Amino acid sequence: MKLIFIPGSGNTGGVWCYQIAYFSDAEAINLPGHLSPGEPCASIEDYTDWVHGYILKRGYSAPVLAGHSLGGAIAQMYALKYPGDVKAVILVGTGARLRVAPQYLSLMRDGIQNPTVWVQNFLEPQYSQITPKLKEKLIRETVKVGAKVQLNDMLCCDKFDIMDKVQDIKVPALILCASEDIMTPPKYGSYLAAKIAGSKLTVVDGGTHYFFVGKPEAVNQAIEQFLHTL
Repeated sequence: MKLIFIPGSGNTGGVWCYQIAYFSDAEAINLPGHLSPGEPCASIEDYTDWVHGYILKRGYSAPVLAGHSLGGAIAQMYALKYPGDVKAVILVGTGARLRVAPQYLSLMRDGIQNPTVWVQNFLEPQYSQITPKLKEKLIRETVKVGAKVQLNDMLCCDKFDIMDKVQDIKVPALILCASEDIMTPPKYGSYLAAKIAGSKLTVVDGGTHYFFVGKPEAVNQAIEQFLHTL
């Protein structure tokens, strides 16, 4: 069963390192313009179409899509637009609407000219639960992608709102959220679970927005149990 992991705003597939190491038939993709060819897309829908093309080119048949934050928005949109081309979705730290706090957008705008401000005031706190060596690696990758690309992605998230459509997702869904996530709080996951029929909700206690990196054992176990039900 092919498992495809989609990263969040400004990240690369490297953020899914613990999941790729754990699951045998898994792949973490780099979205266009994220240390990969092409320009970043201008909307969640455009990213979704790009992911669909990526999957078709490789001949993958109805994979399971797992996405974090922006990636979770892409996975939801994929299940709505291409329901016959996806076996299930795993929605990680995401929501049916993803408004972004103005102070985060401001830090990214400042970071285009002054990356140090962005790193110290946004990236460092976001990655606080991650082991020091991996944290350093992920920050380095995100800096290479750049504040401009992360800002673009966050603006895509800010415009994303399928609260009136999410109940139309009919594929099996696992919803993962973290108790201490302030960017996509647990109520976002609860809303998804209430709207997507038959979905399963797991809350990772003590986790923050990057809980799948900070607490990978709990996340991998939940994903593994979900995959066994498919």
